[in-house]
Amino acid sequence: MNTNTGIFTTGYDLCRITLLSLIITFSSVGTTLAQEVQDTTREKTANQDSTKQDSTKEKQFTDYITDDAHSQTGLVTVHQVKEKYYFEIPDSIFGRDIITVTRIAKTPTGAGYGGEQANRQVIRFEKGPDKKAFMRVISYINVAEDTTQMIYKAVANSNMQPIIGAFDIQATRKDTSVLIDVTNFFKKPNQVFDLPPLTKQRYKIKSLAADRSYIKSISTYPINVEVRAVRTYTVNPPSLGPSKGPSQNLHAGVQAGVVTYEINTSMVLLPKEPMRRRFFDQRVGIFSSSYTVYNDEGQQADPQTFTVRWRLEPKNNQDIRRQKNGEAIEPKKPIVFYIDPATPEKWREYLKKGVEDWQVAFEQAGWKNAILAKDWPVEDTTMSLEDARFSVIRYFASNVQNAYGPNVHDPRSGEILESHIGWYHNVMKLLKNWYTTQAGVTDPRSRNNKFDDELMGELIRFVAAHEVGHTIGLRHNFGASSATPVEKLRDPEWLEKHGHTSSIMDYARFNYVAQEGDGVTNLFPGVGAYDKWAIEWNYKPIYGTSGPDEDKIILNQWYLDRAQHNPALRFLTERSTFDPRAQNEDLGDNSMKASEYGIINLKKIISNVVTWTEEEASHYEEAEELYNNVLTQYMRYVGHVTKWVGGLFDDPKTYEQEGPVFVPAPRERQKEAVAFLQNELFQPPLWLFPENIRNRFKADNGVATLASWDKTTIDRLYATDRLQRLIDAESVYGKKVYGLQEFFSDMENGIWSELESRKPTSVYRRNLQKIHLEKMIDLTKPAGSSSGTISSYLRSTGSVNPALSDIRSLSIGRLAVLQKKLNKAVRKSKDPMTKYHYMDCLHRIEKALED
Repeated sequence: MNTNTGIFTTGYDLCRITLLSLIITFSSVGTTLAQEVQDTTREKTANQDSTKQDSTKEKQFTDYITDDAHSQTGLVTVHQVKEKYYFEIPDSIFGRDIITVTRIAKTPTGAGYGGEQANRQVIRFEKGPDKKAFMRVISYINVAEDTTQMIYKAVANSNMQPIIGAFDIQATRKDTSVLIDVTNFFKKPNQVFDLPPLTKQRYKIKSLAADRSYIKSISTYPINVEVRAVRTYTVNPPSLGPSKGPSQNLHAGVQAGVVTYEINTSMVLLPKEPMRRRFFDQRVGIFSSSYTVYNDEGQQADPQTFTVRWRLEPKNNQDIRRQKNGEAIEPKKPIVFYIDPATPEKWREYLKKGVEDWQVAFEQAGWKNAILAKDWPVEDTTMSLEDARFSVIRYFASNVQNAYGPNVHDPRSGEILESHIGWYHNVMKLLKNWYTTQAGVTDPRSRNNKFDDELMGELIRFVAAHEVGHTIGLRHNFGASSATPVEKLRDPEWLEKHGHTSSIMDYARFNYVAQEGDGVTNLFPGVGAYDKWAIEWNYKPIYGTSGPDEDKIILNQWYLDRAQHNPALRFLTERSTFDPRAQNEDLGDNSMKASEYGIINLKKIISNVVTWTEEEASHYEEAEELYNNVLTQYMRYVGHVTKWVGGLFDDPKTYEQEGPVFVPAPRERQKEAVAFLQNELFQPPLWLFPENIRNRFKADNGVATLASWDKTTIDRLYATDRLQRLIDAESVYGKKVYGLQEFFSDMENGIWSELESRKPTSVYRRNLQKIHLEKMIDLTKPAGSSSGTISSYLRSTGSVNPALSDIRSLSIGRLAVLQKKLNKAVRKSKDPMTKYHYMDCLHRIEKALED
């Protein structure tokens, strides 16, 4: 057998070699795997250490504000990164007052109108602990203006300002600014930047639907930030039963279960140094703001009330010298009103004229071109109608017959910052109704269902000027018209010079006193003597004084020198609730004479109700509306006259002025008022109910209407506070004034005159007498007693209890006298209804006196 030591081996040897190879191989792999695990562990540990180091490393702006951020620089720098919004707040803004004005840009049907203000607050950013930034609401109620005084801390401790927002400071630029994320804050409702709670209750708004709410835009400008958000709210479903409170269902809420608003909030930086205040004087009608001031030297808290006004400043020292010398100068920044581009083109010029009618008043105060009107620059995308930097006359597509003129002012100083006048489309309908009813006899242009553009434009101008007056600080002056003698209202020459009222801020609409043939064409009110005086008092600069306390002395002297003896510069309004000179919708210094002239004109209008409104293929809607306006105007006259009874003149005075502040209205005027009511109302004015006119649109003959008028007037005349004024006047002045006994006697003699004349009573007079009798009986009961009548409720909430005064005694005495007269009249009366009526009255008196 050949033995070969070559490449061939036996099977045993092969197995041994293979096993050895495997062992070597696995050993090598194990060594490699162990090394890899070790390396991985080392890398993981290194990464963990790196992550730990990164987590402790402070984030930088670039970690949040990436290259794809959209940034705007302004009051704060606004960064938008995808759907997130960041505020980069400069350190200089912390601690500064910022006024926020929230307006509804778009609103659901029935919930107001786009452009109306929803909310207003003052806020302040401050840095808090734990890398937080806070937002507080600042209320100016109690203040200590000097932070160095000891009392400052006490005031602060008792007036903690609420925190309404807390933000993590994401990043900081040292000594420059901080970065906060405001996305959720503005996306979700916050009471300061949202609809007010009462609005939510009114419209049954429940909660935010977050998936249908979003930030539409945030824009920043040099002194303001504008935040616009769309918010959708769920609402409570309509109830089958009666609604609790004055809530209502919005159409969108009923149809969809939700309502959507678009809301714009302006955040406007207030001046670092507040404007110099000018203290309020109740003798000049300026809107005001107030707070209570505490200081270490004072022996009591000092309530300070100051006027609101725009900041008008000279451009330079040369202008100051010119103004000191009596020259009118242009201000550094004029008051500018923009006209809403939604306004119909043909009315814009009239709205502008209404604004600039006030230039003459500012000129008297030393300012030229101080108030201007401009078209809204629709091409300028940097401007928004809701931006609180701009004042706008907003035009609302609404059937509301009204307009209003608010202002937004700095609560620290009264500086007016902006105004959005609300102008409702249907105010033109109101103007048409007013003008036809009050000037229909003297101006033939008013006798059409639709006015021509020139007449309507002038009416629009008048209302615009009135509303602008509010926005520059003026309150209603319901006493202005009382400065004009009634007969002068028929004098064309006098009216051309003075106008029919001294203030456009009165509700002295149109000259209803002027008669046909007088030749009067001046029927509109305009900016008058009082308006010019009030603007001068509030806006004329005072140079050379140290502050508002010294200014107050000068302003008082201005009043003493110019206004105290000039009725045309008199201010009477809301405070003067019992002064008959302070009434809205009236004219002249004698309401009785003015109303008599007005009634002459109403009688002519009544006879033309159908002919003036006739229109082919139309029903009597226009005629009925004019007729109802005549009835309303007539009752205004009755109301004007009623206020003279128990009237008390109210003329606020300072120590430098002589005489009392409160003086009873003249006796002869009060007797004249009662006589007017006897002749024009209590003797039924059947001329208001002509059968050939009323029966075209009314199914009754006015019996119930007249009874309601009688009751309203008697309730007013016998209000216990009015009766008490008659008692007070007589207690001081005796028979020189109109007293309670004389009033009771005059009323009784007129209302019950048939008892002496023995004439039959008409249904109108029987109703009147029952109303008067029930009132007299009511006055014999203690205040708060339950007689089941509305009049007893009104009396029970009054200021005087008849049972504790002469009112009850005199009422019982007069009822006893009336009882004797009725007993006699029952026996002699031949008219059945008159007899039954007297028997009924007797029964009521007997029961009352027995009780």
